[in-house]
Amino acid sequence: MKKRFLTGAVALGATAALALTGCSSSGSDATEDSDSKGTVTIGMFNWDEDIAVTHLWEAILEEQGYDVEIESADPGPVFQGLADGDFDTVLDVWLPLTHASYLEQYGDDIVELGAWNDEAQLTIAVNADAPIDSLDELAKNADLFGNKIVGIEAGAGLTATTEDAVIPGYGLEKMDYVISSTPAMLTELDTAMSKGDNIAVTLWKPHWAYNAYDLKDLKDPKGTLGDAESLYSYGSSTFVEDFPEVAGWLKNFKMDSELLHSLEDKMFNEYDGDDYEPVVAEWISENQEYVDGLTK
Repeated sequence: MKKRFLTGAVALGATAALALTGCSSSGSDATEDSDSKGTVTIGMFNWDEDIAVTHLWEAILEEQGYDVEIESADPGPVFQGLADGDFDTVLDVWLPLTHASYLEQYGDDIVELGAWNDEAQLTIAVNADAPIDSLDELAKNADLFGNKIVGIEAGAGLTATTEDAVIPGYGLEKMDYVISSTPAMLTELDTAMSKGDNIAVTLWKPHWAYNAYDLKDLKDPKGTLGDAESLYSYGSSTFVEDFPEVAGWLKNFKMDSELLHSLEDKMFNEYDGDDYEPVVAEWISENQEYVDGLTK
């Protein structure tokens, strides 16, 4: 398998910022405003559902009197930071498959808070009018897809699953597996769809791309991508003690895929920018009863 590593500007900038500034102190160590309940530091992957729920909880917690700091990085540094206590919580842990290796490495030093969505699924997606419907047809039709599969970050569980299970499972070793970043993958997807070209990308549900583009998932008769997964919140070893109120809210947090898609659509489809505060505020006003229930 030939692999080309492309670094997305967003992912690179986020990781560089983390390296330059260092991870923020946890709530128990941070300097607080006198009126603040403390600073909650959230580690965030560069995955759209994580960006969405992290900014949602940022707005909720700030409304409730907390300060919030968000640190964005690849999964490895995020799990390391959570285990070291540099992050207080992470809101997008995929189990039992995608992030299993990180739980094996760091599980003794972090605390599960609970699953908030049980409809997650890793996929290999193509344009809906593509001439194939199953992964077992891809190798014979690789040339129709530019002989490549467009992936995301090197440290993502989806990347490892594609490399270790999907590619050998379906004899795709001769295809070019482009390991890049989520923003870079979405850019290639958008370009191909606008041109009417075939494209195969590593993707996952829930994701706003399924609302924005006419896509279909290739069938996985060998089950290489695993069954449906759940999305969990995790805390540092001291999170429940440091922030018992917030920990309680996250333990009870639930958000189905339809509701998540509506937030993602507003943030990533209807809005072209990265200052999500007013966009999230608008979504909250449209879903006020649901949001109010998250802190009861």
